[in-house]
Amino acid sequence: MTIYKLSAGLSCLCFAIAMFMLSTGNASQAGPAITAFFLLVAVAFRGYESLKGFSYTMFILGAVTAALFYPQYFIEYNGFRFTGLITPLIQLIMFGMGTSMSFEDFSGVIKMPKGVFIGVTSHFLIMPLLGFVLASISGLEPEIAAGIILIGCSPNGMASNVISYLAKANLALSITITAISTSMAPFVTPLLMKLLAGAFVEINAWNMMWDIAKMVILPIGAGLLFNKLFSGKVKWLDEAMPLVSMFGIAFSIVVITAAGRDSLVRIGPLLLLLVLIHNLCGYLLGYWSARLFRMNDRDCRTIAIEVGMQNGGLASGIAKEMGKIATIGLAPAIFGPVMNVTGSLLASWWHRKTPEN
Repeated sequence: MTIYKLSAGLSCLCFAIAMFMLSTGNASQAGPAITAFFLLVAVAFRGYESLKGFSYTMFILGAVTAALFYPQYFIEYNGFRFTGLITPLIQLIMFGMGTSMSFEDFSGVIKMPKGVFIGVTSHFLIMPLLGFVLASISGLEPEIAAGIILIGCSPNGMASNVISYLAKANLALSITITAISTSMAPFVTPLLMKLLAGAFVEINAWNMMWDIAKMVILPIGAGLLFNKLFSGKVKWLDEAMPLVSMFGIAFSIVVITAAGRDSLVRIGPLLLLLVLIHNLCGYLLGYWSARLFRMNDRDCRTIAIEVGMQNGGLASGIAKEMGKIATIGLAPAIFGPVMNVTGSLLASWWHRKTPEN
């Protein structure tokens, strides 16, 4: 516990130093203090059960701060551009997602058809349309606005399953909705992007279908097969994949931040606000879309989480394959950390409330 208390104390010191530099007009020199503040808070949070879930997000914020102040270190090394690693990392993350799933996860369609249908339909209706409305009224340049639509058109991520578990929601339904929406992504996401984002940026639906298929279907299929053949036999892989996924997501966010640093400095607060509205409205409308069909509280919680939480990593990979990581990729990069914070807070609140019948 001493190390956690020490980290908390040092984080307060770094915060005070950062505030002093900002107030005296030395914002350009505040980078190390702000970065250290977030990293020390990440360590301190590990010592408190109620805050432990936010530790990873604080780490990402520290890394993002470093990328904003010193982007040159996160763009390339000896001529090799780090954006080239984003797609392989997304494929590795999706493989890990596949190893944590089984073919039985898809059988939930038969066991819970109503919940799965409402969850998947709400997900691919509410978030894309919200993204389109927010992009249309944002006043942002077209490519950056298109990124808001892209995150809305993306499928769920595995994070939604963790949040559903913590929120005392229907975990089996959550896993099934994630599995179905992810498997539909190569077909649904390009079509939605063509329909909704076509006015903002040129969309080649066929190329996007292939890009998503190679980032989702192939690696998840390989992961499912691996799980079926070697389940429980390669324990080191089971322990390593969550860490690899966390690193891959953090790395992608940092590289995107560095690549789009100038745009983020200029429109960051507005984009953050739009992403937050997008995320929170997803929870709210997802919950009430399930209530509309008289589903029980546990299932309503599940669908709220499944609608509001997106696969930001996949959206970043799509933006990279489009060659627009520094513009279209900005909204997905911001959505990930925002989603983790709001999802954790929502899960904590619901965890203390027994689901109604």
